Amino acid sequence: MAEAESGGEKTEAATPKRRREAAEKGDVLQSKELGAALVMVTGAAWIALGGPLLVEALAGLVRSSLRFDRADIADFRPGSAIFAQLGHVVAPLGILFAFTLVAAIGTPALLGAFGFRWGAIAFKGERINPLAGLKRIFGVQGLIELLKSLAKIAVMGAIAWWLLSTRMAGLTTIGRGGIEAAMVEVGHSFVFAVLVMALGFVVIAGIDVPAQIIRRQSRLRMTKQEVKEEHKQTEGSPELKGEVRRRQMEAARRSARSAVAEASVVLTNPTHFAVALRYRPGEDAAPIVVARGRGATADAIRSLATEAKVPMLSYPQLTRALYFTTRAGQMIREDLYMAVATVLAFVFNIDRAMAEGVPQPAVDVPTAARFDEHGRAEG
Repeated sequence: MAEAESGGEKTEAATPKRRREAAEKGDVLQSKELGAALVMVTGAAWIALGGPLLVEALAGLVRSSLRFDRADIADFRPGSAIFAQLGHVVAPLGILFAFTLVAAIGTPALLGAFGFRWGAIAFKGERINPLAGLKRIFGVQGLIELLKSLAKIAVMGAIAWWLLSTRMAGLTTIGRGGIEAAMVEVGHSFVFAVLVMALGFVVIAGIDVPAQIIRRQSRLRMTKQEVKEEHKQTEGSPELKGEVRRRQMEAARRSARSAVAEASVVLTNPTHFAVALRYRPGEDAAPIVVARGRGATADAIRSLATEAKVPMLSYPQLTRALYFTTRAGQMIREDLYMAVATVLAFVFNIDRAMAEGVPQPAVDVPTAARFDEHGRAEG
């Protein structure tokens, strides 16, 4: 129980980062049975379709090998003769090799593990550790591989028994006919046997692939503590986030201190945005945005306004309108004059308004200047 609470039990599914790192180290989904099945099926298909081509090539090889004249004896070149005879079977065997090569390469592609990884061939001490080797042989992995081998022997043995029992009558009487008919019967029996055995390998692969998926998922499972540590590394620890936010606040405060100190009012969202406005009658032609910000910068503006005793009023829609339409140091837009003038009139008489209990006035923000918190127009 204590182990589970401490995060020692691997109960969590592997994260994408864990799976990616495992793949880089060579720990990818693999199935030798699927590879063998694909090679067998490809080879069986080629034998069924291209077998006559190979038989004809072999027949041509035998005929040309047994036929010679006086010139061949007088000018005997064994190397040239061998290459000339092998030329009959190069094409069919080359096609078979190409097909099986494609099947072998296609196995990791089907499993999503195609590609070369240096981590898979990197030196690892546990590979030469005798104890680790004995554990693999006599441990759970070794037992699973033994059971898989026994299952393959059982399946292939059952298929071989079935083939022999169904074809025995035909094979015992094969010598009663001509040699050509006998060869045709042997060829058909051989092709049929290869196809059935290939299908047997497909059945084994169909069982092995899901088993390998389950084993890899189990092997990559993580403890709750590992998930937390990875989250900290990826997203940053709370302490680091706090330190970053503190530094952002300090930088924002340094840049906005003098601007906020001369502001006439600070408008807030009330938490996400803050805009500091200045208006000096006789000096400023129109209200000017001296500082604006969101997030940490908005927090710094509000903090500085409190220190400088600058009035702060909550006007969410007007604050967003000013933030998204005006930069620091610029005069506000003309369509916001009326709303801002209403706020400034209240601020300039705030002492009397508070003494008389007058609430802050409502303002009307033009439809063209209405924005949500993401800066999208609401009108």
